[in-house]
Amino acid sequence: MASVTHHKLNTGASIPAVGFGTWQDKDDQEKAVSEALKAGFRHIDGAAKDVEPALDSSLKNLQTDYVDLYLMHWPSAFKPGSELMRKVDGKMQTADISYVDTYKAMEKLLKSGKTKAIGISNFSRSELEHLLKETSVVPAAHQLELHPWLQQKDFVDFNKSKGIHITQYSPFGNQNEIYDSGKNMGKLMDDPVLVEIGKKHNKTGAQVALAWGIAMGHSVIPKSKTPSRIKQNLEGDFKLDEDDLKKIAGIDKKLRFNDASKGFGYEFFSDLDGKKN
Repeated sequence: MASVTHHKLNTGASIPAVGFGTWQDKDDQEKAVSEALKAGFRHIDGAAKDVEPALDSSLKNLQTDYVDLYLMHWPSAFKPGSELMRKVDGKMQTADISYVDTYKAMEKLLKSGKTKAIGISNFSRSELEHLLKETSVVPAAHQLELHPWLQQKDFVDFNKSKGIHITQYSPFGNQNEIYDSGKNMGKLMDDPVLVEIGKKHNKTGAQVALAWGIAMGHSVIPKSKTPSRIKQNLEGDFKLDEDDLKKIAGIDKKLRFNDASKGFGYEFFSDLDGKKN
């Protein structure tokens, strides 16, 4: 069963509301993606390094001439190399490359036809405003941490006002094993409000979290290695009613789990909800 709900990008193309996240699963990635495709996923999220070389490598691996959407995953660049997010003495090796220059390189790939759309991830409002002033193509999508405990309504509305589609990564909040923050908060999918709504619809709290994102007009990209969970995630594409949405609006904790500022030596999310001090 493929995702029923689709959203439209500012390019006119449509994107499935439920996607499949692959980040962090290098060893099990091939098997997991195969299971996702069998289950019906048609929106697969991948993570790459350098602009054109990374895209060319992806095209070769995918045996295709283009990708539908190519994203810049951070406004801070990594130093070139074969190892992604390389560290030396515990410090991330970043490069002094402007995200504006990176995006302009992506604009060239758009013109060449190697990608049908370009987008961004993990930008703050001020960074996005600067990008819009300095470049000619409005991002088709902005991928960011978003879930019922970090709803970021004002920033989401700003993106939408510019015609930028929102894609939610970590839609289950602190379910990702690498997030050490918020461990004492319990799991988002066990939030009593989500569990209660889930019982009403014969769904899990995790599926309710996905349905909330879809109801907001976003795409969601949960990740899983387990075939049964992969299928369950697709079943998060169902309708919530207004009462459900009001209840979920009330559990926003402004709680961000993925703030890599310390590791990067770069201040991410400086003007957004959930910024860690």
